[in-house]
Amino acid sequence: MSGPVLKAEREGPILILTIDDPATRNALSPELTRALVAACAEANSDMSVSCVILTGAGDVFCAGGNIKDMYARANHFAGNAAEIRRTYQAGVQTIARALYDLEVPSIAAVNGAAMGAGMDFATMCTMRIASERAKFAESFIKLGLTSAAGGAWFLNRAIGASAAAELALTGDTIDAARALEIGLVSGVVPHATLLDEAKALAKRIARHPAHSIRLNTRLLRESARLDLSAALEIASAMQAVVQQTDDQHEAVAAAVEKRPPAYKGK
Repeated sequence: MSGPVLKAEREGPILILTIDDPATRNALSPELTRALVAACAEANSDMSVSCVILTGAGDVFCAGGNIKDMYARANHFAGNAAEIRRTYQAGVQTIARALYDLEVPSIAAVNGAAMGAGMDFATMCTMRIASERAKFAESFIKLGLTSAAGGAWFLNRAIGASAAAELALTGDTIDAARALEIGLVSGVVPHATLLDEAKALAKRIARHPAHSIRLNTRLLRESARLDLSAALEIASAMQAVVQQTDDQHEAVAAAVEKRPPAYKGK
């Protein structure tokens, strides 16, 4: 999972992914796309992973699209309209699918500027917390663009239609306090403690049974797009699955016997 633009570290059941490309201010690139998609796939297949943290190195979370590529008509900006469409579908849009399909919850620890696609990446995560130095902009319109990464879909669901429209159609940059006010992030913390706060949240999640974490994550995601009848059906099916796991029985036994649970991931 580690590579020249994405660093991966494990702390027990927590996988920490750090975008690390200072030359481009952690901008979107084909290398970053491939690395993020591969990291998500590996997290899904590794039952010892219970939570993912996505953050950026240095003072920037992700600067979004590489403006030099825009100017040179390179990478995502190369070719005719049909070719560009396919480039987006096979490129940055695979990040949207990979983060959305993560079986474990993801936390965006936004350490600095999250601009354009960088803001979209944050909204693709299950939860977001921000450093007091963080700033956000759905800035595509300022460059005559739309969000091809999935921002129109994710941002609407993260903060509602009105606030999403305001950000997308003005391109305004907002600070961490405003992000908290509109519900884009669930907390703003001192810059120096951001990663520690993200790890603490991840640990509060990861202490629970692995199968229950994954199925609760999927249930929340699926329920957001289903009508009530379908949501109830999938909820009963998932409940039936987790009730047959050893760890669910251990959770109940530990509660009854007033002792800490000892989960085995089974």
